[in-house]
Amino acid sequence: MESPVVVGVDGSDAGFTAVDWAVDEAVRHGLPLRIVHASLWERYEGFVPGWSRDRPAGQVLAENIVAVAEERARRRAPGLTVAAEVLAEDASAVLLRWGTVATMVVVGSRGRGELGDLLLGSVSLVVAARSHCPVVVVRGDQHALEARHQRILLGLGDHDEASPAVRFAFREAEVRHAELEVVRTWRRPAHEPVRHPLLTGEAGEYAQAASELLDKALAAMGREHPQVHLRRSAIEGPAHKVLTDRAAAADLLVVGALRRDRIVGLELGRVAHRALHHASCPVAVVPQPHRVPTEGEPR
Repeated sequence: MESPVVVGVDGSDAGFTAVDWAVDEAVRHGLPLRIVHASLWERYEGFVPGWSRDRPAGQVLAENIVAVAEERARRRAPGLTVAAEVLAEDASAVLLRWGTVATMVVVGSRGRGELGDLLLGSVSLVVAARSHCPVVVVRGDQHALEARHQRILLGLGDHDEASPAVRFAFREAEVRHAELEVVRTWRRPAHEPVRHPLLTGEAGEYAQAASELLDKALAAMGREHPQVHLRRSAIEGPAHKVLTDRAAAADLLVVGALRRDRIVGLELGRVAHRALHHASCPVAVVPQPHRVPTEGEPR
């Protein structure tokens, strides 16, 4: 069985937008789509059409949400294989479980709560921070949602040579016939003494190091995907700000997030965290296995 694209729905507008994005993504990759709604029924209150003593109001609401999402998906892509399920469980737990077998998990950027217009949904944040497979948080303007920019943006981190994030970005660029822009930021160390303004050679050294890292990290994937139009950019500045700003001209921002052997805490770096809250395009968070640096490498 092919690993599906899994999308979580909660009845919000953002959730249905995520369904549309997931449908398009499943079609691009030739994968089946699975629509998932999970909730604890007792959280719902009030009258719901179709309620009966045998079926709690929350369950009726959940089934209605999934039915609407499934119909929406089938109308958008009539030939797509679509499955759907409703589970009386915690949404984060269900999506994380799917994250062990799915190709990717897709979620909306906002939930159904009162603060939905202000904050990233808590389920989306937890899943993006802990999933074992790539998680795409669907957000941004219409140009990005409809893939009009024809550009994938990848933020290159340390030790990212042929990393899962790099491979993911190349595959996305290939199936979309889009340009892949890979950005490596650089900054002078804060502890470095200030030199004479005319002695600017050190800035060139940092830029050169960033450029060399780009070449090394992208060499293998570039050979495997020669048809992908690649743009390398070494830019001075904080990565979280540079990438969020450049995401305005991208259809998808791809960032890596380290996964360590622990079960507590949210493993999202500053770059991913800012992108999930502020990027103007969908954000793919790709888990990266933690690698212990060899002797002499920075930790």
